[in-house]
Amino acid sequence: MRISTVICAYTDERWDDVHAAVDSVRRQRREPYEIIVVVDHNPGLHRRLKESLADCVVIENAGARGLSGGKNTGVAAARGDVVAFLDDDAVAEPGWLAHLAAGYDGPRVAGVGGLTRPLWPGERPAWFPEEFDWVVGCTYRGMPEGRAPVRNLMGGNASFRREAFEVAGGFASHIGRGRDRRPLGCEETEFCIRLRQRSPESVLLFDDRAVIWHKVPAARARFAYFRSRCYAEGLSKALVTASVGGRDGLSSERAHALRALPRGVAAGLRDLARGRPAGASRAGAIVVGLGLTAAGYAAGAMRRRVP
Repeated sequence: MRISTVICAYTDERWDDVHAAVDSVRRQRREPYEIIVVVDHNPGLHRRLKESLADCVVIENAGARGLSGGKNTGVAAARGDVVAFLDDDAVAEPGWLAHLAAGYDGPRVAGVGGLTRPLWPGERPAWFPEEFDWVVGCTYRGMPEGRAPVRNLMGGNASFRREAFEVAGGFASHIGRGRDRRPLGCEETEFCIRLRQRSPESVLLFDDRAVIWHKVPAARARFAYFRSRCYAEGLSKALVTASVGGRDGLSSERAHALRALPRGVAAGLRDLARGRPAGASRAGAIVVGLGLTAAGYAAGAMRRRVP
């Protein structure tokens, strides 16, 4: 099995991060078939990366500005049997590709994703609930452990068979990061759901042995970003449900809100009762985060109804 690895870059500010991501792929126990770096409408960065990453395929995003266009460009250029995606501000552990590849042990497996851990700019904020680690692009409490089928994979640590794109098409350019300044997302969620709607027998696997570490900038460790990201997630989910329907588009979110989040609030209150004030902060952040996400979804749904 040949695995092409795609890294999407867009800003000169992540110059060192992009090189660290590429180096982590070079050091994999299972050698990648090729490393593709897609630069999002930044000619200067494209020229610099093309010179510094001579052993990689460095190309410009041929689609719409944003992460979806970059991923689609990477898929179109890839020659491997499987296309794996790694965030430009993440580093993969040496066994990452090997564990992703091991998941394709059956013909029904269309995609495999892994565990994404946060690299905080210092200590983890005491108020930040693990149930909301998706805010900083990481695996969150409430996701399965070990190896298990899931509805969708997280885009910064995911892989798909090439045939999956032939069945489902590409990532939707109107969903996810792009020109909008809001921290939108969910392009991989919509793609995964669309894939399984068109190919119900397909299986998507989560394997927590396929580990990457995702850098969290100081600005994203603040409560202001937490609030804005939660609201933006609601807006993104409204776009997802408009594309694939509310039943599939919100199935995992309903389960998370009804199971993991109440447990998180209860755990925070127990910590408070034991003399740990940060427990109250975490419980409060869960309530605020859920409320803002719901508000964002309502606003996004209302926009769709207004002619």
